[in-house]
Amino acid sequence: MTLLKCATHTVYDVAAAVDRYTRELDYQLVDQGSVSPELAAAWMTPATAGRAYAVMQPSSGTPVFLRFVEGAVEPDYKPIRTHGWAAIEICVQDVEAVNTRMIASPHFDVIGQPKPLEGFPTVKPMQVRGPDLETVYLTEIKTDDPGSGLPVPRSLVDRPFILVLACPDLEATRAWTRDVLGLEVTDPVSIRYSMIQLAFGLNAEDKTSLCLARWNGKTFIELDQYPAAAAPRTGHDGALPPGVSIMTMMHPDFDRFADHWLTPPQRRDGPLYDGRRTGVLKTPEGALIEIIEGDAIA
Repeated sequence: MTLLKCATHTVYDVAAAVDRYTRELDYQLVDQGSVSPELAAAWMTPATAGRAYAVMQPSSGTPVFLRFVEGAVEPDYKPIRTHGWAAIEICVQDVEAVNTRMIASPHFDVIGQPKPLEGFPTVKPMQVRGPDLETVYLTEIKTDDPGSGLPVPRSLVDRPFILVLACPDLEATRAWTRDVLGLEVTDPVSIRYSMIQLAFGLNAEDKTSLCLARWNGKTFIELDQYPAAAAPRTGHDGALPPGVSIMTMMHPDFDRFADHWLTPPQRRDGPLYDGRRTGVLKTPEGALIEIIEGDAIA
């Protein structure tokens, strides 16, 4: 079970993104169109109105989605260097098989070879970067223990299962995640984190503090303490930021957010929203979270 419903990435060419995720990650297109003025207003990004979007689903059929929204090129954006949603983590059945596919890919660059994650011996991720500077972790989970808080993939490349949030103040975001979102948040641990080491030119022994956020024991958010050199994410006025721009999650206690909404909730249609009430929050870093009223996803 998970509360994570969708990860949204800003892209330059929605059709090209759909094509590569179809061909190389086996995703299926389930919805497309133009962002309505009402939805753009809910995100407080009026310049996004009329922009193309597409929603994609893994071949497993699990109703957890990727969404691509058209945005303008942001020449100064550098992945894994700014605060906000930093990466999408997708679970896979066989990371070595996926690595072979990614090495042969004309679109994705392998930026991290498969290797066990320090401190988490049952987790073996790799990392790729796409043409829209999307950072995607493709992670094999070597356990079927229900108590692990991690999913069992149903297809070679399955659903997003964690979004990574880059924090300027881990403790502040940890408290907000616990108190506002009502999630269980682990104590911080420190690990050698190769993606952050490379992005900031750190030493091989430098460590990053991180926490995991869970609902009923199921992990779906990672909070990372970013170095002091990280900066707020900027983009075009009135538009979604570059990179991973929105996390969408279900929540059974929708009314707990009454005093926290960025914009008032509305009912929204389509495969992602399914006619449910949906509202928008901002994290302490300014990252967008959509909350859809409803129970966890099996």
